Amino acid sequence: MLLTYRALKRASLAKKLRITAPNCIDEGSYVRIGGIDQWISIRGEDLSNPVVLEIHGGPGASNLIHVPRTRAWERHFTIVRWDMRGAGRTFAAGGPAGQGEMTLDRLYADALEVTEYVRARLGVPRLLLLANSFGTVTGLRLARNHPELYSAYVGTDQNIIGGGRDTSSHEALLARLEKGGRKKERAKIAAMGPDRTAWGAEQWSQYAKTVVTTDPLTYDTMKTVVIRSLWFSPLHTLRGLRSYLKAMNFSEQLGPRAMTVDERAEGTVFRLPFFVFQGDSDVLTPPEPARRFVEDVTAPVKDFALIEGASHFAAFRHPDRFLDLMLSRVRPVVTGEAAAR
Repeated sequence: MLLTYRALKRASLAKKLRITAPNCIDEGSYVRIGGIDQWISIRGEDLSNPVVLEIHGGPGASNLIHVPRTRAWERHFTIVRWDMRGAGRTFAAGGPAGQGEMTLDRLYADALEVTEYVRARLGVPRLLLLANSFGTVTGLRLARNHPELYSAYVGTDQNIIGGGRDTSSHEALLARLEKGGRKKERAKIAAMGPDRTAWGAEQWSQYAKTVVTTDPLTYDTMKTVVIRSLWFSPLHTLRGLRSYLKAMNFSEQLGPRAMTVDERAEGTVFRLPFFVFQGDSDVLTPPEPARRFVEDVTAPVKDFALIEGASHFAAFRHPDRFLDLMLSRVRPVVTGEAAAR
């Protein structure tokens, strides 16, 4: 019965995903990036719209599962969804042994290759960079270093990593566990210490899972948005679902490596419009460090907004609100409409 309902739901969502407009695009294929085949999907109802390159989170969590939830975005933007090495269909194609070098520098280099591929494929000079969660580490580096390639940067579930100095999230988790009487979990998290740069992959994963499961809104979002999107994805078979989860486990090795990044040391000067839209109740990537970072940023245009009633995965829990922000604050800037007005 459960599989029958899943089949019916997937069929309904697949119908919703059809794009038939005259100037549309709907394609997905493997492209040779960084020496391996990597999956790139391009969808949009009008090729004259701004082109968005998504840098997904996780690590290893492809955004393809969220396509039905973000279908409305494709009316106003051409969306490029890239499964990084170690994620989604890229992982499925090569397996663990076929992912090559798994480092932040390699992901950054891959992203530049993907950028050049998309620019050539669609004949556009710049892409609108949209990064979420773990992807914001790479996204910020791209935005800092290559304003000639990107029309603007938009971060959501924005990570602001301070090279291990900021311990506020760790302290907040300990307090939440103490209040909930979860002594064993609190002892485990306390034993890890607040310095994330000293954590291994297992500790990084344990911390993230504890944060998610101890915050009611985040846990509800994980169940109703992420898991539900995965289970009913019309783009994933049951085998594809298993591969998706294996990819996330495989890519956990990247988590602790990112904790050594110091965003302020890498730079707060951005020579392109800079936007951050954050869930107001996000406990995984809290809004205050993101707000303070935006305050310190120097950019031609910058903006920060909270998405009310949202935890982590804010753009996917409230895709309509996120789209409103993209249309009212970002699109006019990258199209020149704001200057015209």
